[in-house]
Amino acid sequence: MERAKPWWRRLEPGRLPVLLLALWKLWRHPDTPWAPKLVAVAVVAYALSPIDLIPDFIPLLGQLDDALLLPLGIALAVWLTPAELWQARLREAEAHAERLPRLMAGAVAVVVVWLALLGLLGVGLWHLFAKGSS
Repeated sequence: MERAKPWWRRLEPGRLPVLLLALWKLWRHPDTPWAPKLVAVAVVAYALSPIDLIPDFIPLLGQLDDALLLPLGIALAVWLTPAELWQARLREAEAHAERLPRLMAGAVAVVVVWLALLGLLGVGLWHLFAKGSS
């Protein structure tokens, strides 16, 4: 019955945390086929990443990528997933919505990426100023 509704009616804004938790559970479930697993992990990573495709400080456009990409990614993952598998993960997420999983590996990855970017920026500036003074 859930699949009979249009995808935009299933993606209520207040349910976004539950849907993201369901995608996390879908990604971790061993019976999930590889295509919805890849879409699920990409959507969760994008939702949790502090880096956006379009920065949020750009008026209107900054919010537009989140308003379009997240619902479309969730809809794609739901569409690719067998109905009974998705319904089971969604029920699990609704039952455990108050307990979020620990994402220590994700937090470490984000810190490492930022440190690497800062390091590259520092090396680039050092080379720029080192060549400029000689």
